[in-house]
Amino acid sequence: MNKIKNKYIILPVITAVFSLVFLIFFSNAFKIPKDKLYIDFLKDASGSNISTVYVTTSPKIQVKLKDGTIYETDNPRTDNFKENLLKSGINVSEQTLTNPFEIASISGLLISLIALGIFAFKSSKVKSKGMFSATNLDVTAVEDIGFNFDSVAGNEEAKDSVKDVVDFLKNPEKYSTYGARMPRGIILYGDPGTGKTLLAKAVAGEANVPFYAVSGSDFVQVYVGVGAGRIRSLFKKARSHGKAVIFIDEIDAIGKKRDNGRGGGSDEKDQTLNALLTEMSGFNETEGIMIIAATNRLDMLDEALLRPGRFDRHIEVTLPDVAAREKILKLHLKNKPIKDIEYSQWAHKTSYFSGAKLESLANEAAILACKDNSSFIENEHLDKAYSIMLAGYEKVHRDYIKDEDRKITAFHEAGHAIISFKVLPNDKVSKVTIIPTTKGAGGYTLSIPEDKLYQNKAYLKKRIMVLLGGRAAEEIIFGQNNVTTGAYNDLQRSTELVTTIITQYGMGDSLGLLTMDKLNDAGLTNQEAAFSECKNLMAELYEEVKSILTDEKHSLEAITALLMENETVNHEDLVKIIANKESIVA
Repeated sequence: MNKIKNKYIILPVITAVFSLVFLIFFSNAFKIPKDKLYIDFLKDASGSNISTVYVTTSPKIQVKLKDGTIYETDNPRTDNFKENLLKSGINVSEQTLTNPFEIASISGLLISLIALGIFAFKSSKVKSKGMFSATNLDVTAVEDIGFNFDSVAGNEEAKDSVKDVVDFLKNPEKYSTYGARMPRGIILYGDPGTGKTLLAKAVAGEANVPFYAVSGSDFVQVYVGVGAGRIRSLFKKARSHGKAVIFIDEIDAIGKKRDNGRGGGSDEKDQTLNALLTEMSGFNETEGIMIIAATNRLDMLDEALLRPGRFDRHIEVTLPDVAAREKILKLHLKNKPIKDIEYSQWAHKTSYFSGAKLESLANEAAILACKDNSSFIENEHLDKAYSIMLAGYEKVHRDYIKDEDRKITAFHEAGHAIISFKVLPNDKVSKVTIIPTTKGAGGYTLSIPEDKLYQNKAYLKKRIMVLLGGRAAEEIIFGQNNVTTGAYNDLQRSTELVTTIITQYGMGDSLGLLTMDKLNDAGLTNQEAAFSECKNLMAELYEEVKSILTDEKHSLEAITALLMENETVNHEDLVKIIANKESIVA
C-alpha cells in the first residue's frame, strides 16, 4: 500500500520538475527580436506584410509578419489606431504574444503543485485518523477453536474448577433462575508451561463460543489513552457475539499494583488498568462474556483487579504429578509412530517437568527418530532427547580435550554421583558422563528427583551437599591449591539455596522466622548475622561432604576409571561399584 502511494506522489513531482525545466528553456528560446522603427512598421502595413498586431497598454506593440517574423515597435496610442489596422485587413489582438509551449509548461507546473497539495492534505488526514484508529485492537475471534477438555491431559483440579463456567456459557438461563452470578473473570496462575493458555482454549472449545486471545503487552503503548481505547475496542468486539471468551495472557503487563504516581511514566498503564476494571464492573454489564487471564506472578497484580466482581476466581495450574505426566506423554505421542515406550518409567523420570516441557521432549524424540531414519520412536530416542533438554547436545569433536582435563572432569562428576547416591538415595542418579555439551558443561550428572509437595530443611541441605560434591572431590584428589573453576555453577546454585534457607524459609537462627525481603522493605536489616550463618552452614556441609568422599575414595577412583574408559556411567554401574565397596568393607 505504501509503495502505491509513493508511486502516485512521485508522478506530480516529476511533472513539476520537467515543467519548470521546459518553462525556463522556452522562455529563453522565445525572445522577441530587436525593436524596429515605427516608420518600418508603417511600410510593412502598407505592403500587406503584417499578419497580427498585439496591442496592449504597454508602450510597445508586438508585430507578427506573415512569414512568421516577430518584432516590437512603439505604440502610437492613437484613438483610431486599431480601427485603421482592421480597415487594412490586419488582425488585432489585445493580449501579449505568448509561446504555446511556455503556456503548457506553466499549466503543467500549476497542476503538479495542486496535486502535491492534495496529497499533503490527505496524508495529514490519514495520520490524524491513524492516531484515533490506533485504539482499535487488531484481533479476530476464533470461532471453531478445535480444543476441548480432552485436549488437556492432567490438571484435573483446574479443569473441575472451570467446568461450571462452561455450563454457564452454554446455559446462562439455568443459573439466572437461581439468582446465581458466574464469576466475571478467572485468573489462571502457576509456573510457565503448565497449560494455562491451553485450559482457556479448552473452555472456549467446550462452550463452543468465540475465543479472543490477546497479550497484556498488546495494550501497552507510549501514547496515553491508546491502551484504554484498545480495552474498550476488545470488549465491544466480544459483545457483538453475545457470548465469548476473552483470554489475556501475561496480564501483569497492565495489571501490576499501582504505585500512586511514584517513579512517573505510569499514567498510560494506570488508564489501561482502569479501563479494564470498568469494563469488568457493573458499569458495563458483560453477561455472556467470560474473561480469563494468565500470569506467572499473582502477587504482583493490583488488589482491585483481584477483588470479587472482577477476577473472582483464582485457579492455580500446577506442575503435573506422576499420573498427569503419564497422561500428557501419552497425549503427545498418540499420533506418532511409537514402539515399546515405557510410559510409567518416563513419567517418574520427568519429575518437575511442565506440560510444555513434556511436549518438547516428545517432539525432540520424534526429530531424533527422523534423523536416524528409524521406523518408530523408541525409548532410546526419548533418552537422548531427555539428555539434550537437560544438558544440551553432546559435542561430536572431543580430540582437543586433554587427558588431564578429562580426569579432572571425571573425578568432579564422580563426586556429585557418590554424594547423591549416599545422601539422597531416593533421587535416582540415572547417568554420569564426561562428554562436554553445547551448554558449556564439561560433563554432567543426571539425577531423577523424588516427587515431593514440600521440601524440608534436611532435604535442602542434602541438595547443597550434592552440589558441593564435585568441588570436594577435586580437593581430595588434587589438593586445595589445585581445585579448578569447574565448580563455578555449582557454587552459584548452592549459594542461592543456602541464602534461601536462611533469609526466606525461616530455617535459620540469625533471622528466625523473619524474611529478609520484608525486613529490607521495612528498613530493618540483619545482613551481617545472616551472611555469617550462610557462610558457616556452607562450610559445615562442605566438611561433611569431604568426609563422605574420603571414606568413599575407592568408589571415587573406580567410577573415575570407568568414566575415563567409557565416558558414560549409568545407574546400574554405580550400584555395582558402590555395593562392591560396601561388601568389601563389611
